[in-house]
Amino acid sequence: MYEAITDDIKVTVRPVYLDEQSEPSDNHYVWAYHIRIENLGERRVQLRNRHWKITDAQGRVQEVRGPGVVGEQPVLDPGESFEYTSGTPLSTPSGVMVGTYEMEGPEGRMFNVAVPAFSLDSPHEVHQIH
Repeated sequence: MYEAITDDIKVTVRPVYLDEQSEPSDNHYVWAYHIRIENLGERRVQLRNRHWKITDAQGRVQEVRGPGVVGEQPVLDPGESFEYTSGTPLSTPSGVMVGTYEMEGPEGRMFNVAVPAFSLDSPHEVHQIH
């Protein structure tokens, strides 16, 4: 698991390789990632936007931006959390994702929350020890 805390918002990520949806012979590898967002602070916040950087094993970067997550813009009161699962395909057997959530706090104050960098590893990655 991977986690980061920014401005009293804790983001935890658990990636899982989806063997049943992947086709290594076609260079198609798929991962799900489960995310939990917890409001550890004392103010209500709302997730407005997301920004992802997805880098494959060959260094190719794909950026994804958009409103909310999985079609929602959750509001989190102090002590509340929101969980969701999404996924991403790659054409390489490994990669890395990192991102930010743009949150809105009291009086409309916008701030970014870090989504920790997490590794996308498959059993098809060849590891060499030098």
